Amino acid sequence: MPQQYVVPQFIDVEDKIIGPITIRQFIIMIIGGLFLFVCYKIFVLPIFIAFAIGILATVALFGFVKVNGRPFHVFIVGMLQTLKRPSKRIWNKGMTVVHAVASHQDKKTSHMVAPQVVKKSQVTHSRLSELSLMADTGGRYKTDLHAEITQGRKA
Repeated sequence: MPQQYVVPQFIDVEDKIIGPITIRQFIIMIIGGLFLFVCYKIFVLPIFIAFAIGILATVALFGFVKVNGRPFHVFIVGMLQTLKRPSKRIWNKGMTVVHAVASHQDKKTSHMVAPQVVKKSQVTHSRLSELSLMADTGGRYKTDLHAEITQGRKA
């Protein structure tokens, strides 16, 4: 009898510790409370109230708001990464990898390097058919192509 394994389910649901509050939300609330305490000790009441509103809004935003089902801090990190990347990418159809490497080397060493363009022979329909037939028959079907391949290995 094969062994049975328990497959974890609901792995995206965070553990709740106090009612509907998760561990992450609880830690964010504790850090926010510490900031509130420090502000209460440092500032007078009107300035403390202004700071308290900002701190409570930030705690609520990072602790309880979800964007597209993901926590808010994940959304902020994704937004910052998107802003860091260039917004427009242009594809130069004529430039190959060899040309790009040569261009990069030119900028780096200021030498003129001629790019080497490798031309590949196109596979014709009959040659492709022969290859597939040879693969399907396990090599029993031998053609001129098979002779070319075996000679290529020996050389």
